[in-house]
Amino acid sequence: MAKVKKAFFCKNCGFEAPKWLGKCPSCGEWNTFTEEILARESGSVPAAIAGPLPKTVPQRVRDIRESEHRRIDLGNDELNRVLGGGMVPGSLILLGGEPGIGKSTLSLQIALSANGLKTLYVSGEESPEQIRMRANRIGIGNEECLIYSETLLENIVAQIAEQAPDLVIIDSIQTIYTDLIDSSAGSVSQIRECAATLLKYAKSTGTSILIIGHITKDGTIAGPKILEHIVDVVLQFEGDSNNVYRILRGIKNRFGATFEIGVFEMFDAGLREVANPSEILLTHYEEPLSGIAVGASADGVRPYLIEVQALVCGAAYGTPQRTATGFDTRRMNMLLAVLEKRLGMKMYQKDVFLNFAGGFKVSDPGLDLAVAAAVISSYFDRPVGTGVCCAGELGLSGEVRPAPRSEQRISEAARLGFRRIIVSGYLSKGKAKYPKGIEVFTINHIAELPKALLDL
Repeated sequence: MAKVKKAFFCKNCGFEAPKWLGKCPSCGEWNTFTEEILARESGSVPAAIAGPLPKTVPQRVRDIRESEHRRIDLGNDELNRVLGGGMVPGSLILLGGEPGIGKSTLSLQIALSANGLKTLYVSGEESPEQIRMRANRIGIGNEECLIYSETLLENIVAQIAEQAPDLVIIDSIQTIYTDLIDSSAGSVSQIRECAATLLKYAKSTGTSILIIGHITKDGTIAGPKILEHIVDVVLQFEGDSNNVYRILRGIKNRFGATFEIGVFEMFDAGLREVANPSEILLTHYEEPLSGIAVGASADGVRPYLIEVQALVCGAAYGTPQRTATGFDTRRMNMLLAVLEKRLGMKMYQKDVFLNFAGGFKVSDPGLDLAVAAAVISSYFDRPVGTGVCCAGELGLSGEVRPAPRSEQRISEAARLGFRRIIVSGYLSKGKAKYPKGIEVFTINHIAELPKALLDL
């Protein structure tokens, strides 16, 4: 018998301590330590993957043969884009998101739309009848999809070895447990052990595994941080459950870039891919309104136009209010300070409310000029000229800097019919050929922005 060992783990970050602590020395959270009993024999692993490991020897870099990974098409263009062109065989992917955001719906759509792939969908939260009800709503397309309701890791690994699927989906990692550890499912030690076992199986057999993880109240993936370190890809499903639009963002990707995003729209029949995000982020008004500006943004290699809404009004209670939805409040305060200092706008007497259309959360510095344009338009109560958009970063001295990927932003604005885009005058000229039908108006300082916006 293995000696029983007790330890205390932080539920927020997974820090291990020999005794209970009121405050976690790693993440600083209070009252997050729980006691877990560890009773594992040395070197024991689940029987399904037990056996001698292949002997390896050090090799020179030039002697290592590079294998060609054939990426798996999951039948979803947005997801394939975020993954870098598809799923790599033998990869372990972690998908996180808030409750009700659509993680289970997206994972089931992947299992049902992956035509030609044998898929095993393991659910520890729902019965097969519940999954069948959702599958009927989504539409069954892959008849080779297998549904398995189980929470014991040893049984799951045994079924994976017996069925030999191409893709395994685990919903979710917090419900899976192993008999090798006495603690309850969802504890730090259980999540760590189950994830490590699935990783070993994926790498040794070449089976791709997608696991779903819960998140904490502050938006981070629940469980120890090591869970994010051992997986190959970490995907974050973002959005407001009261809004129909969802964003799939890559946080970590060992096989591709991490700046790609996928946009989805939630319907009764599941998630629909949004190939052109600009269509849902722009609103068409019958008459021009003040406080509305359009910014040309770029997330990864995908450019899109987004509507920025600002409301500037007199401070009724002495202390001005600063509220931003989908934008960093501290950066908004910095931009307001630049407008007050460089343009003489008395922002200290005004309440400012900022909102981005579609409920999107953006952190692109290239939208600084659009935010400033919306605030200026609302401050003077004059609408921005029709068919005008902005793309530029604003410095503290009032200078307008070029936005990253300005050429792609200009091309997207021209494709959607905008006739003028305001960019930085420091943008390299002569190297890029701008599309016809759009005027590229350059400014070097924020003082030139009001004239470019309002005096057309």
